[in-house]
Amino acid sequence: MRADPSYINSLSQALNSSTSAANDLASQLSSGLRVGSLSDDPTAAAQSIQLGSQITRVDTYIQTASTLSSMLQVTDSSLGEAVTQLTSAISLAVQGANGTLNNSNLQAVAQQVEGIRDQILSLANTSYQGRYLFAGSQGTSTPFSLDTSTTPASVTYSGDNITQSIETPGGQMIQVNLPGSTVFGSALTALNQLIADLNGGAASSALASDSTALNDALGQLSTQRSLLDSNLSTIKSTSNYAETQEAQLKAQQTALVASDPASVATQLKSNQVQYQALLSVITALQKTNLFDYLR
Repeated sequence: MRADPSYINSLSQALNSSTSAANDLASQLSSGLRVGSLSDDPTAAAQSIQLGSQITRVDTYIQTASTLSSMLQVTDSSLGEAVTQLTSAISLAVQGANGTLNNSNLQAVAQQVEGIRDQILSLANTSYQGRYLFAGSQGTSTPFSLDTSTTPASVTYSGDNITQSIETPGGQMIQVNLPGSTVFGSALTALNQLIADLNGGAASSALASDSTALNDALGQLSTQRSLLDSNLSTIKSTSNYAETQEAQLKAQQTALVASDPASVATQLKSNQVQYQALLSVITALQKTNLFDYLR
């Protein structure tokens, strides 16, 4: 009695299939992934790719937001110091306008105001990581330059008034810069006028007018700083939300392609039993005749 060759071939194919399934299950068990390629589960693989794109976009925002937050904190620090300096200048203007100072005293006050102006000019030219913070979109060019050859001295702004924004994953646009002309322009102009009037012994009314101009400039600077602080707060909150969103997306992606170790281990054990059974049958059928079983 001989075994049917075609039956043995079918069993061999089943054995190969069992081996392939065992390899796949072992791979899932070691990698923790149920879907390792498009052919494993086209639908799940496509969804995983989409989730990967969302994760990349959200992560890019988180990284950009971190850099911008640091930049805006430096910007806010510069504006805070400018507020302090401008407040001191206003006090000096009020002192000069009280009518009790002689020309020598007024010139001494003027020297103090010059120091404040130079400090504010330096703050207006603050740079961060090689880019000027108050130059609009012209970050590589020094925004403000002072010309003391005129009376009053003049300041030239070489930046532009273009505002720049960052887009959150949800599509919200957040402004991330303050053009220097809207922040420091009026302040520097008012300081130069005050210095000229103090040095020239101007009347108290002129100095009082200078004080008013400085107060207006301070109000404008404070308004711009409030805008910046609000945007910085928004960037931080949206970045925190994006971090939560990224974690959720990663969890979804993992659940989509990950394998269940316990289930895979059970399947692998069952597969091994089936493999051994097939191997035993094939070995038995490969006996040439019934007398082989009598040996």
